[in-house]
Parts: sequence; structure tokens; C-alpha cells
Amino acid sequence: MIQIKTAHEIELMRAAGLVVAGALAAVRAEVRPGVTTGELDAIAEDHIRTAGAVPSFLGYHGFTGCICASINDEVVHGIPAASRVLAEGDNLSVDCGAILQGWHGDSALTLTVGEPSAEDAALLAVTERSMWAGLAKALVGGRLTDISHAVEQSVRAEAHPYGIVDHYGGHGIGTEMHQDPHVLNHGRPGRGPKLVPGMALAIEPMITVGGPDTVELEDGWTVVTEDGSRAAHFEHTVAITPEGPWVLTAEDGGVAGLAPFGITVRS
Repeated sequence: MIQIKTAHEIELMRAAGLVVAGALAAVRAEVRPGVTTGELDAIAEDHIRTAGAVPSFLGYHGFTGCICASINDEVVHGIPAASRVLAEGDNLSVDCGAILQGWHGDSALTLTVGEPSAEDAALLAVTERSMWAGLAKALVGGRLTDISHAVEQSVRAEAHPYGIVDHYGGHGIGTEMHQDPHVLNHGRPGRGPKLVPGMALAIEPMITVGGPDTVELEDGWTVVTEDGSRAAHFEHTVAITPEGPWVLTAEDGGVAGLAPFGITVRS
């Protein structure tokens, strides 16, 4: 079942979303060559707990981190560790979730350690832009796959044939981190559940420079590209409101990211 929230419950989710945004900002500020993903995990946990929240990921089906820290060809679910040292030129995807007063926020970003290559800069820009294209379709009266189609069309508009990772995608979110519906990052528009006020979704494209196929490593978590190509992952939690999309995990509510799509939202 799809959980429909009241306006007050969406406000509570916004508070959780701001905790996640703050944790990601704290992590981002410390990314540099020589830092470990274990150290970044501790930074995120400290921020989340100081805010009075609880990490969503820690202990989830046995996961041992507060963030997922995925490097280069790792698409998602990388396990943070003291032995994983970042180097100049690495791409790091950080996924983070927090629970505040029983409500979840979930967001992710990818950044390059140091200066990115032209190929990496393009990959990150394409992935983030496709996320915002999907968020811009989180509109009352639309259909779920309008979001999926917008993500896909944004990626397919590029000259380079980027891979859109299948099987992993967005999801409903609320009193649980993962709820119905599953949100694919490709598909035809006009299908699936109708978008109504009170729905909250995590939109998260995962894009590769090469093919879309992935493999799960023996740790049971880390997902890597089958061809070894680099991947990027961006995610925001959005609430569908009568006034338009409200991006709960963006500090400005999505104002800057949605402006290119002609959408004005509340901050």
C-alpha cells in the first residue's frame, strides 16, 4: 500500500530531510585525499545523533554503516570502513538516511575527490540533472511513470550512451525507509499509480559511463558495474503537494534545482 501523509506529517518529514541534508553537507566538507570512508561515516553519525535523530541505515538488514559509501565502479551500498582510503580523482557516492520522530529522510550525492576529469564531471552532471527532471514531474494528477520517463529522457538526450542501472531505483518513503511504490528510472509515461497530495517518494537515478548491468559483491551489499565503468548516484526525497513538488532533503526545498524546469516551490 502507498502511504498518504497529512500536511503535518509532511512537515515532520521535512525536519528529517533537513537532518539528512546537514549530514551530507558535513560529509562533503571533509572529503579529501587520505580520508577514509569510515571517518566520513562517523561524521555523518555524529551529525544525525546531535540533531536528535537516528541513522536509518545502521543495522538495516545487518548493514554496518550510517552511510553507504560507494567508490568509482561501485554503484550503491558500499560499506564504509577504516581501510577504505580516498585518493585524488576518486568518485564517491554517499547515500544517507535519518529517522526523526518516526519519519525518514533519504538522500544521496556523488562527488569527485579533487578535480574531476571531463568524463567524470559530465557523468555527475548528467545524473544530477536527470534526478531533477524526475523531481519536476512529481506533480498532483500525474502518474508514477511520468517521473521514470523524465529521468530516462534526460539521460537519453545526451550524445554519450550512458547506462541506466535497472533493478535499483527510487521508492516510497515515510514511517519506513522503503515503501511502495518502486520508482524505476526508465519507462513509458502515464502509467502506474496516480500522484496525489501526501505521497512522498525518493527519486534516485544511478547512471554509468558504460553498460547498465551490475553485480553484487560477496559482501552481500556492494553493487558494482559489470563492465567496471564508473557510476554516479543522486537522490532526493520529495513530497507531492497541491502547490507542487517540495524537495524535503534539499536545504532550499528544491527551489534552485526545479527552477530550470519552470517550477516554483516553497523553501
